[in-house]
Formats: sequence, structure tokens, C-alpha cells
Amino acid sequence: MDEDVPRKRGPYARSAERRRAIVDAALEVFAAKGYLAGSLQDIADRIGVSQTSLLHYFPRKRDLLLAVLDQRDAVDKPPAGLSFPDDVLAQADLNARHHGLPELYTVLCGESVTEGHPAREHFARRFASLRDQYADELRGLAEEGRLRPGIEPSIAATGLIAIRDGLQTQWLLDPDVDVTAGLRAYLALILVDAPESEASVTPR
Repeated sequence: MDEDVPRKRGPYARSAERRRAIVDAALEVFAAKGYLAGSLQDIADRIGVSQTSLLHYFPRKRDLLLAVLDQRDAVDKPPAGLSFPDDVLAQADLNARHHGLPELYTVLCGESVTEGHPAREHFARRFASLRDQYADELRGLAEEGRLRPGIEPSIAATGLIAIRDGLQTQWLLDPDVDVTAGLRAYLALILVDAPESEASVTPR
């Protein structure tokens, strides 16, 4: 076959592209309005398709929400090999470059505390997993003598998550809030040799 002849795009490729477009549109709508207020019609209108067409790919609004959450979790991640403190700071920088994703996270996380919300279990699992992961990392630092005396890893891990999310919420409301600097200050309180470099600063 002549390699210079462009190949026709098959139905699978077109279907995958349409699904991505729908998920991208849903991410924007849910970030702006929340899951409860953001309608399927809002999403369909954003990409110029009928609601019937949208339902062909995602029969339920809940299915679309789960696809949006999966996409959010699959976006940019810090490079491998960073120390735990540097990874925390690098993730904050990455979040700041994708304003819609922190906005989506904050809106849906807040909504998820209501009874029966379809994202409630997702966020409950996420927080439990992060607490375990961060506590394990801090225990490892304690074994290296890098965690300050008297600091309980599990409590410090819960505090780190709370401070990160709280700073991120403040940043969404006021771009002058520096999430990375706030996290660095917290790490300096609990670690003997916390990162001091100013090379990683939340973009504004």
C-alpha cells in the first residue's frame, strides 16, 4: 500500500474522538455549574450535538460523570523519581496550569458530601487512598530522621491534604494566593529538610 495515500478514519476512531469531545465538554460544564446544575443539554449544546446523540455514548449522566473523573485523574503527573516533598510541590504547579481541573475537583468534591451524590464514593476512596499514601511516605521520612520529632505521620498526612485543598480553593477565588508557597511552608513545619528552592512557584 502506498504510504503517501492517507488512510480513511474508521468508525472506531470517529467514535473515540466524539467520546473525547463529549467528556471535554462535560468537564467544562461540571466545572462551571457542578454536576447537579450542569445538564446533559448544556453539554450537548457546547459541542453542537443533539442530546440523543450524547446519550448514545453515555446513556446516563452518572456514566458521563465517572468518565470525567477518570480523565481528571489521568492528566499530567509530575515526573517519576521526585522525592515525596518535591512531588507534592510539583503536583501543585501542574494543577495551576490546568485551571479547569482544580475547579472541577473543588466543585464536585464539595457537591459529593451530599447524600446520594454519584461522586461521593469516588472522593471517599480518593481521600482514604491519599491519606494512606501520604502517611506511608511520611513514615519513610521518619525512618530517615527527616520528620520532626513529635509529628504523627497519619495526622500530618491528613493535614497536608486539607491544606492543599484549602489553598487550592482560595487560589480559585483569588489568583494571588500561592498554593506552592503555602505547601512549602507546611512541609517546613513537619520536615527537618523541607524543599527551600523557589524554582517551583505556582503560575499566576
